[in-house]
Amino acid sequence: MILSAIAMIIAIISGLLGLVRQYQMLQQNSYFASRYFGWLKGNLSAFVLVLRGFAMALAILAASFGENILKESLTLFAAVALYFGWKSASLNASSIKKLVWTARIKRMFAFSLVLLLLLGVLGLVVGGTIGSVLLTVLILLTIFPETLCVLSLTALKPVEKSYASYYISDAKKILSSSRDIKVIGITGSFGKTSTKYILSRILSEKYNVLHTPESFNTPMGVVRTIRESLRADTEIFVCEMGAKNVGDIKEICDIVHPDHALITSVGAQHLETFKTVENVFKTKFELYDAVKAKDGLVFANGDNKIISDNADKTVILYSTDNKTKYYAENINASRHGATFDIVLDKTKISVTTKLLGRHNVLNIVGAAALAFNLGVEPDDIAFAISRLNPTEHRLEMKGSVKGSLLIDDAYNANPEGCLEAVNVLNSFSGMKKVIITPGLVELGEKEFECNKDLGRAAALVCDKIIFVGKKRSEPLVQGAQETNFSPDDMYIASSFMEAMEIYSTFADENTVVLLENDLPDNYLK
Repeated sequence: MILSAIAMIIAIISGLLGLVRQYQMLQQNSYFASRYFGWLKGNLSAFVLVLRGFAMALAILAASFGENILKESLTLFAAVALYFGWKSASLNASSIKKLVWTARIKRMFAFSLVLLLLLGVLGLVVGGTIGSVLLTVLILLTIFPETLCVLSLTALKPVEKSYASYYISDAKKILSSSRDIKVIGITGSFGKTSTKYILSRILSEKYNVLHTPESFNTPMGVVRTIRESLRADTEIFVCEMGAKNVGDIKEICDIVHPDHALITSVGAQHLETFKTVENVFKTKFELYDAVKAKDGLVFANGDNKIISDNADKTVILYSTDNKTKYYAENINASRHGATFDIVLDKTKISVTTKLLGRHNVLNIVGAAALAFNLGVEPDDIAFAISRLNPTEHRLEMKGSVKGSLLIDDAYNANPEGCLEAVNVLNSFSGMKKVIITPGLVELGEKEFECNKDLGRAAALVCDKIIFVGKKRSEPLVQGAQETNFSPDDMYIASSFMEAMEIYSTFADENTVVLLENDLPDNYLK
């Protein structure tokens, strides 16, 4: 009995270890079971499945011979499960984007622990056929933690829905009690996070500003920001709004009821869920619908053809073209940043910034235009822009190995932005240029061609190329090969760690490397 109890405890620990990796991937797939299943389909190796199937067959066979044989075999099965659990948990430990221990993840772990304990204790105490069945289920769940993951997700759905409903209601009450606060919604296929920080910095010259941190752009991320950070003296709340499905922006708007809006772009992002670019436009402009219901101002990127061709005439466009009322001109860029003039409805201001790239110029113009209309003085706008620092992992210049320069663009995941990043790399004249990238994801049927374009653009600029992911790199390689890029200067790495090891072999003080789109582990293969 003591040996069986020890083996049961080992089995439970094994199951929980195995869950670490499963919850990590579930979390990276936004807790959507369908997306998680998609990751499983592409990442469960045949060898592991055979081993697990063999262990499952042994467990069922042992149970069929009675509880004594099963209990005697429990230690063996616990050891097998411990091996799989340890291997699984170690993958999370070495991952780029590790499991975040949110309250939801803790609740799911608690549910799984209680379930495994109940199966184990009841199996040992009850005995007989029922006990054998319970112990067999325990063994199978520890050997197949994916099943346990889906069980906890499904069982706790009503609980999570209840929590979400309470938190949303509380956030609405907090906002409604702050009568003088203005809410500015920012959305777009790309550029929204950078623009959020730029706008918040400019507005802070006149107002007390709160913005959603990092990439907190989901309904619950927005709700958490309001509940934890909104103060009585907050005058403007800048709210980033993300979306992967039609209706996602409206869901956030129904919580915060934005007064003004800034739409940075519409493009081929998340087409696996949106299906068409038309649906992307419709979803992003759910923000327009909400703001216009309050007679607010809506600014949008006029350089974006989809927006300029389809936006209502009441949308105020900004651009790098003097056909709009708000635009940039005389743009000059170098490794130290950019200088240009901003025209704000006939008011011209000259600005300097550490930010790299033409897209950042557009982001600054859009933010300056909205801030100008909210009463921020031109001199204050110019001062704020001069103090801007690159958003973390967005064309951020850093020192790297052997004195080389790293352009960290790890959070850039859109086609236009990636090509612009390559253009920025090209501006570093006289230096050896390198790119490290796994390419782009979630572009639906356009994904292959977009990655091919990126590979081609990189080959035209770079001296050396390091693609990440054996299968992922196929379209990138094809694009590079079309330019007759030397195969001796092209490398394929299986991970970012390996890519950096390769890079270190030829890096020096005269080398600049662009790290483009650091994908989470559920995409690397």
